Amino acid sequence: MIESLKQQVFAANQRIVRSGLVTGTFGNVSGIDRGRGLVVIKPSGVGYGVLKAVNMVVVSVESGDVVGGTLRPSSDTPTHLVLYRAFPDIGGIVHTHSLYATAWAQARREIPALGSTHADYFNGPVPCTRPMTDEEIALDYETNTGQVIVERFADLDPSDFPAVLVANHGPFCWGSSSEEAVDHAIYTEHIARLASETLAIDPSVPPIGSALLNRHFRRKHGPAAYYGQR
Repeated sequence: MIESLKQQVFAANQRIVRSGLVTGTFGNVSGIDRGRGLVVIKPSGVGYGVLKAVNMVVVSVESGDVVGGTLRPSSDTPTHLVLYRAFPDIGGIVHTHSLYATAWAQARREIPALGSTHADYFNGPVPCTRPMTDEEIALDYETNTGQVIVERFADLDPSDFPAVLVANHGPFCWGSSSEEAVDHAIYTEHIARLASETLAIDPSVPPIGSALLNRHFRRKHGPAAYYGQR
């Protein structure tokens, strides 16, 4: 089972490169085996051109210890672990520094819901965290990055908002699997660009109305969804 997950996570890491979401080594994908309490994640700083499935690192969700692999896991591993512990329904996480989503994160602004494309995947604006304090950065930066995300989701359902912008940093996205998490990273970047282009045309454009937002989101999500095939 873990070898299959390593293959899936490797493929997902390659896909974020093909999708244009990664520059250099700025990005990582992980996946979780909930039954065994294990996370598979990209190794730290290894170039995507030389990356192989065998290089994937296996980490204990509970302790954070490396239990498989010879390389160090991504430096963002503690953030992934916080999210897996806090959001029990997610199966994969993607972090990138994609251009438009990161620009919104650096501006410390949520991405407003301006149209139906956005509403197909997010039940409102893409949330942005608060800036981290100097103490949070100094003491346990990566873990506290996860904690500010969890704090931001105190009154939000992660299944309604499959991505977040970490202020001054970039997007973290998730899904039921590493593959779906990559889907959401692609959609988040597209939505971020759409918002940027729309506001360049008209900075005063209002958000999408609640009726159209709810219609588009609910036709793809929830028990009454009817988009696609059964």
